Amino acid sequence: MVHELAEYERAPEQCHLTTEQLTSALFTTAPALFGHVAVDEHDEPVGFALWFLNFSTWAGVHGIYLEDLYVRPPARGTGAGRLLLATLADICVRRGYQRLDWQMIDWNPAAGFYASIGAEQTSEWVPYRLSGAALRELAEQATTAGTRTGD
Repeated sequence: MVHELAEYERAPEQCHLTTEQLTSALFTTAPALFGHVAVDEHDEPVGFALWFLNFSTWAGVHGIYLEDLYVRPPARGTGAGRLLLATLADICVRRGYQRLDWQMIDWNPAAGFYASIGAEQTSEWVPYRLSGAALRELAEQATTAGTRTGD
């Protein structure tokens, strides 16, 4: 379904995830990625949520960052997406986390759904990403400066 999501987001050529990579990330002894799968009445997968922990230095507690939420087109409007988000909200409440965060591509029609459950768009925070050659170039600066991170 991750590849279906990439297709939906008009970027299938950017998705290189393999089953082995996902299995390794989710089912290791100390996972940093967590997931939930929504199934229909026939126990067929219809959606998923992949998430990891973040941390608010101001609040002093963890939160959940939802990396991907996807519901297959035939299952949209059935409550599968709401249930996946409700499950993550429940984890937040039970563990004392104060936030459930995610980003959405700007043209996604799910904006109305998110608003209907009380989610607020945050426009004051601008996402940034460092990848590819720029990431490697910056990493080289740590090596040449003799920086040690302990890992």
